This record gives sequence, C-alpha cells and structure tokens, in this order.
Amino acid sequence: MSRFDQRRLERVQELLTEDVEAGRLMGAAVQVSHEGQPEAPIVAGRRRLDAALSVEPDTIFLVASITKPIVAAAVVRLLEEGHLLLDDPVTRFVPEFGVNGKEDVVIRHLLTHTSGLPDQIPENRDYRENKRPLSDFITRICELPISFVPGTHISYQSCGIAMLGEICERVTEVDLATYLKTTIFDPLGLKDTALKLTDRSARESDVKIAGEGLTHGGSGTDFDWNSDYWRGFGAPWGGMLTTVEEMTRLLLLFRNGGAIDNQRILSARSAAMMVEDHTSTLPDLSDTDRRGQRWGLGWRLSGRQAGMFGDLASLESFGHGGATGTLAWVDPAEDVTCVIFTNDPDAAGSLRGRISNLVLSALP
Repeated sequence: MSRFDQRRLERVQELLTEDVEAGRLMGAAVQVSHEGQPEAPIVAGRRRLDAALSVEPDTIFLVASITKPIVAAAVVRLLEEGHLLLDDPVTRFVPEFGVNGKEDVVIRHLLTHTSGLPDQIPENRDYRENKRPLSDFITRICELPISFVPGTHISYQSCGIAMLGEICERVTEVDLATYLKTTIFDPLGLKDTALKLTDRSARESDVKIAGEGLTHGGSGTDFDWNSDYWRGFGAPWGGMLTTVEEMTRLLLLFRNGGAIDNQRILSARSAAMMVEDHTSTLPDLSDTDRRGQRWGLGWRLSGRQAGMFGDLASLESFGHGGATGTLAWVDPAEDVTCVIFTNDPDAAGSLRGRISNLVLSALP
C-alpha cells in the first residue's frame, strides 16, 4: 500500500502536463519510492525531436553525470577487493599521468572533485567533432596541468571521473562498460542500463538541447548527445543510459546498504562510506569550499549548493544531477528515493527542485 498522499503526488503529473502543454518541456519520466516500495512511473510529453512518440515508463534516457557515482561504485568495489586505497596516487595505475603537477593527485581527489583537473579537456568540442575515441581523451587528460594543489579546493571535474574509469580498466583488464554490466547491472537484473549502446533502441529518448556548446536543432550534428558516436562512446563521466525504474533500483541499492534481493554489490560499510562527507574533513580545503558544498565518493551531498534536491530534503540526502536534464536522489531520513528524468535541460532547471518538493510534501 502506498505511503504517499496520492493527491499530492498527482500534482507531479499535473505539473509535468502543464509544462508540456505550454511548450516549456519536451518530455519527462518520474519515479519515487517510500520505504523501498516504488510507485508507478509518472510520464508526460514526447521522447523524440522529430516524431510524436510519447515518453513511456520504459523510455531509456541518457542520464549524463548521474553516471559518475555509478563509476565511483565500481572503484569502491576494487577497494573492497584489495586492489587499491583511496590515498593511492593515480600514478600507481597510470604512470603517464604524473606530469605537470599531478604527481600528488590520489584516488580520493578524483572521487571528491578536489584534484585540480578541469571539468573537460580544452579541446572537448574538437575531439568530439572528429569522433576521437575515449583513449585519446585519456591521453590528453594525462598531459594537462592542474589548476590548484590537490585537496585545497572543490572544482567539479569530469576529467577526474574519466581517470577513475581508466584505473578501473587497468586494474580489471576489462572494458569499463563490460565491468559495470557484469558486476552491477546484470546482478541487479537491469536489462536497459548500459554505459554505452552498440544497438540503438526505439525506446531511447532524444535530448532537446545538448550541452557543452553542442546545440541540437532540427538537423543536429553527428557528434552530439543524440548521435551514434556519443551513445556508443562510453564516457565514464556521463555516458550511462537507463530508465526511471532501473535508476530507482540503483538508488535502492544504496538505500539498502549495498544489496538488493540477496544480491550484494557492495559491502554495507562501503555503501555507507560512499555517502559520508569526505570533503569537509579535508585538512587543507579552503573555508569557502568547506562551507559551500559537500561530496561523498561520487555522490553529491545535501547542502547549500544542492538546491536541485529541493528545499525539503534532509541534510542526510545524497544524489546527482545530469546536464541532459536528469536528477536522482535519496533522502535516508524520510526513506524516499526520487528519479526525475527529462530530455529538456533548459526546462529541467527549476522543474527538478519543484518536483522534489512535491514528492517530499506528499509524505503522510
């Protein structure tokens, strides 16, 4: 039996429908759970730019940076298995990384956005336009200088997550997409979740406007978020595709302490460690950064700059957003999970926080 006030929860459907009908939103899917029991997905709008195909409960979305904490979980599995420590230097696994001031960057820095690496390589658009492989991005990241002493500031860095993916591949000698599939996705029964797609699905959603200066109009490009190139690229920082139902299952993995239906993916201690505050305790972190935001291992923690979780989320909440217009969060204090997938980044800006407030206000 549902523990939500259904009338209040219906307001989510009304809000999405209003925005779709007003032309403010292309499409969206939302799923919430309370005490581990998921509600039926709420859907609205269309999933394709050039066709009147509706968003359905099983529509597959490119979730962008929600990929990051899932890759972080793969790295934590390696920690559990004795392959690495959080304070191991990156150069232990990728020796060519240790140039231009990066010798002291450790795995903990990559997981907490405190490495000093940039978000993207300076040539990001050029590399994508020329359909360069992920290995070329890794080579370029290894050449880059850092912008501050590791551990002294927080600066969001997709490049750091890329290096985590590279470390995972060098340790396991397995492609990251394959490792995620065999160690996380398959054991959880996730049939529509992948780091990259080799076969395109009719259930995939387009993205209305791509990020990083890559706009998508009627004709689009052959290297943006909707392209075969990008959907098959496998970016550790933003290449995962999934449905709201399967993303809910991934959130419940952390809600349940690393296991679901007798399938243990992480130890209880590891799952808890990933959502603990790992930045406030950094001894050399600037006071401004310490007050401004908090990070676990791959997960964003609730705080002043986590407004996308809404205004009602407890300080125990954790989650992540994606530039394609997506958001997933868990509020352990209220035992609620929430997945909000849109295909319209401009519309998602305030919509994600408003929906989050509606969800938490629907509790009895």
